[in-house]
Parts: sequence; structure tokens; C-alpha cells
Amino acid sequence: EIVLKKKKLSLVDGRKQVDSVHLRREGHTQLARKLSAVDLVAIGVGATLGAGVYILVGTVAREHSGPALTISFLIAGIAAALSAFCYAELACRCPSAGSAYHYTYICVGEGFAWLVGWALILEYTIGSSAVARGITPNLALFFGGEEKLPAFLARHTIPGLGIVVDPCAAVLILIVTVLLCIGIKESTLAQTIITTVNVSALLFIIIAGGYLGFKNGWIGYEIPSGYFPFGVNGMFTGCAIVFFSYIGFDSVTSTAEEVKNPQSDLPLGIALALSICCILYMLVSIIIVGLVPYYDLDPDTPISSAFASYGVQWPVYIITAGAVTALCSSLLGSLLPQPRVLMAMARDGLLPSFFSDINEFTLVPVKSTITTGVFAAALAFFMDVSQLAGMVSVGTLLAFTTAAVSVLILRYVPPDEVPVPSSLQKSIDSISSRCCGNIQEISNNNLKDLACSFGSKGDALLRNPLIEKGVVAQDVQKGQMRRKIAAWTITLLCIGVLILASSASAEFLPSILRFTLCGVGGVFLLCSLIVLTCIEQDDARHGFGHTGGFICPFVPFLPAACILVNTYLLIDLGAATWIRVSVWFVIGALVYIFYSRKHSSLLNAVYVPSAYANEIYRSSSASVA
Repeated sequence: EIVLKKKKLSLVDGRKQVDSVHLRREGHTQLARKLSAVDLVAIGVGATLGAGVYILVGTVAREHSGPALTISFLIAGIAAALSAFCYAELACRCPSAGSAYHYTYICVGEGFAWLVGWALILEYTIGSSAVARGITPNLALFFGGEEKLPAFLARHTIPGLGIVVDPCAAVLILIVTVLLCIGIKESTLAQTIITTVNVSALLFIIIAGGYLGFKNGWIGYEIPSGYFPFGVNGMFTGCAIVFFSYIGFDSVTSTAEEVKNPQSDLPLGIALALSICCILYMLVSIIIVGLVPYYDLDPDTPISSAFASYGVQWPVYIITAGAVTALCSSLLGSLLPQPRVLMAMARDGLLPSFFSDINEFTLVPVKSTITTGVFAAALAFFMDVSQLAGMVSVGTLLAFTTAAVSVLILRYVPPDEVPVPSSLQKSIDSISSRCCGNIQEISNNNLKDLACSFGSKGDALLRNPLIEKGVVAQDVQKGQMRRKIAAWTITLLCIGVLILASSASAEFLPSILRFTLCGVGGVFLLCSLIVLTCIEQDDARHGFGHTGGFICPFVPFLPAACILVNTYLLIDLGAATWIRVSVWFVIGALVYIFYSRKHSSLLNAVYVPSAYANEIYRSSSASVA
């Protein structure tokens, strides 16, 4: 018999339901849906197109890529697009605040979601503090140097402690925090203005630099060492470095709950933001490495020095204005997502409900925003967090990886059970008993359809009293077997990627052992892809979440490539970074064990087949009425 199964899962395995009208009605106040595709592009470009392009082109060109820097940016952009495809589908299906944390909770489970959310908190906090600290020296150029900054903005050293405080960084964070508290539309308008100034500065560099190049000749491309002075390996090393300049487009998905038409605007915003950034990065790199030989570029001020080599000094003010606005837009892009991640975690009971409160006038999480801003301002004021910058990448790459895994799960083993509050136990029992009574009728209808497909043999099949149970049981058994195979194959794929990426990064291992492990990991990965290609994707994927939006192409190959790229970059961050991150994760584990696990919204949830969830909610509403 087919009956409703009621069970309680462990919190590590528990997965929450995609937000529905039922959850919205009895849940928390929702954020204001005011954002359009243009707003999303401004948020994505502003958060991604940071000041790194004003410095990164010099460092990477001098030490790794040479004139092939443009190709490095192109390949890195393609690698970032892999994650963007996965984010676009998940954001359309699950358009709620929380970004990767939200997707992981729905597709993977609570334990992994907590890990991702905890890593994102670290990323946004350190990222915003580091960006704010970087604004002070650039802003000082307008005053003629840091020593000429106003006293209340200049950096000071605390006597006896040796701590360098940065009031300017703290003030800027507090200003952005106030702006974010006013409203999402107002802060997005400010982001649009700042980003426009930054893009205009880059366009000036491209146009003016192109004019100088065509007028005086592209001497940077006439060097005897050729286009690949460091070889292909140097170009790929440059790819790994400039890849992090594309981090930021995920800020778009954090505002999914505030978008007017998420199914159409979210993928469009992500695609346009990433494309604009990639094109600008490539054009700037083409100009700069063409104006000056790569070995003559100043690693600190490559763009200004390139113009100065032609006797043109005045563009330094436009370039500095672009760098300052780029840092300001990155600061806003770092502070915008974190309150929404905190809000999503608090809604699920993993953090105190204080963080989930939404102001009824501005319709933004004001308490979370203020808490985030004050903490980030204090961190930027007292600490030089530049040494912790590597920890920012852990949160982003972990989020990218889990998003790709979530796409595979959604396609092959989408959650077939959803949590229902235990307060609806009467409705669950009612639907369960009614379901058992209606199974005979449902099965007879399916049986008639099956008999018609056999033609003249249909009557004989209908006369067989055992066929009903046999057919239904056989279909259910096949579906369960396919899901088990797919689940284990996805697990094997992740293990293969981990072995392959770890051995590829382990240069200290003997060559034979290293290549052997790479081969083993490659075999696991290849076999997993073959199995996933041969078996059918689950039909339930068509009705999972909000339908009608973007669909990630080339599954399972694209998500698998995304997992491989991001896992390799995660492992390649170095031991020092992972030691620091491990301390943060240990703190997070203690918080989860002693607080979050005990207050989770899934603590007393009853899991029912997803096909009956809506009927249970309707039955509960009718009883209340």
C-alpha cells in the first residue's frame, strides 16, 4: 500500500521546504519586492568590479601571465560563469533570502547549511573590513598624502600597544550601514551611482589608453619573449589569481526575496553583471599590457604608471576616483548580503530571532544590518585584516561548491519529503487515512491507462487481480533504486573531485604517488559522470520549488566542472589560511551544538511526502476556518 509516512530525521540530514504561500502566511514579515533587473546588475557589478583591477593587472602581468593576462581573465570569467549558472537556477527555484545557505539547507541538509552560513558570515565581515581599510590610502591621494588627511580621518597608532586605528574606515562602514537601513531601493540607487562612476573611469582608461596605443604603437606586444613569456602554466596561474576578482555576483542572489520578478530578473541580472565585469577586465588588461612591456609595469600603480610613461600625469586623478568608488561599491556589496544571511538563519531557528526582525517601515532587517555594521566598523577600526584576506575566499568557494552539488541533488534526487510542523498532526492523520481510502481508486485509473497501452491484451491484464499491486510496487521500487544509485554516484563524484584536487595541489608528494592519486580521483570522477549521464534525471525536478525560471545547462558536466574548479582553489589557499578558518569552524560547531540544534525549526518537524504537503496545509486552514 501507498501510505503517508511520518518520521523525524536527524538535524544533520533534515532539509527544509522551499518557501510556499503557507510558510509566508504564518511566518515572518517579508522583505519589500522593489528590485528590477537593472538594480540587480548595479548590485552585481558594484560588488564584483572592485579596486583589484586597478592593482591586479600589474602584479599578475609582471609575475605570471605577461601579455596573456587577457586570456587569464577570460578563462577565469568562464570558470566563474560555471557557478553563475548553478546560482541562477537555484535562485529561480528558491527565491528567498540567504543565498547559498538557503539552497544548501533545502537540497543538502541543516548541518552543511550551517557550515556554509557560518563561513559566509566570516567572509562578509572580514571582506567589508578589509575593503574599508583599503579606502583610506586611496582617499588620501586627493588630499596630497595620508599626512594631510583631517585628523579625525587619519590613521593613528595607539601608544604602547602598537595598534594602528583607522577612523576613516569605521566611519565609511557606519555611513553605508545607515544607507542600508533606509531601504533597499535607496541603497541600490546609491550603488548604481557609485558603480556608474567606477565604470566611467574604466571606460576612460580604455578609450584614452587605446588612443595612446594606436598613436604610439603597442610596444607591450612587440617584446621578444612573445605573448606567453611564462608559458601556458603561467597563464593558468594567473587565472587562479584573477578568478577572485569575479567574486561578488553572488550578492545578487542574496536579494532574491526583494526582486519583483525573480524567475526572469535574477538570471538576467547575474548574467549581465558577470558579462560586464569580464568584458571590462579584458579590455583594461589589453590596453595596459599593450602600452607598457609587462616587466616595466608598476605592481602598485600599474595603470597610472602606464599613462605616466607617455608623459600624461593628469589621468591619475580619474584613476584614483575610480579606485575609491570601486572600493565604496565593494563595501556596500559586502555589507548588503550579510544581514540577509543572518535573517535567513534566524528564521530557521539557528540564530536568535533578534536577527530575523524586519522593520515595518523600511522593510529591511534593520537590527541585523546595524549589528553587522557596528561589528565590521569596530573590526576595521582596530585591526589590519589584510592578513586574514584569504579567509574571505573560503566562504565564497565553499558556497560555490555547495551550490553546484545542490544542482546535482535537485536534478537527480530532489527532496521527496518536506517538514511539516508537529502542530498539524491532526491534519496529517486525516490526510493519511483519506489517502489509504483513495488509493484503490487512483490505482484503478492508472491500471486502465496501462491496460489501454497493451491493446487487445488489456482486458486480460485487467482481469488479473494481482497486477495492480505488482505494477505500482515495481514502479516505486525502480524509482527508489534509481534515487539510491544517483545519490551514491553524486557522493562518489565528490570524493573523486576531492582526491583529484588534493593530489594535484600536493606538490610535496612523490611524483609516482601524486600521479597515482590523480588517476584514482580522475577515474572516480569519470565513472560518476558516465553513470549520471546514463540514468534519467528525476521527474520530480520539474515541479520542485518555483518553476518557470532558468535551467542550468549541461548537467551533470557543468556542475561537476564547477565543483572541481572551486575545490581545487579551496585546497590551494594554503595551510595558514585553513588553520585560521578551522578555528572559526570550531567556534561555529560549538554554537550549533549548544544553541542552533536545540532551537532549530526542524526540531519537532514531521516529514511527509511532498505530494501531500499542500493538501495538509489546506486541511489545516479549513479546520481553523
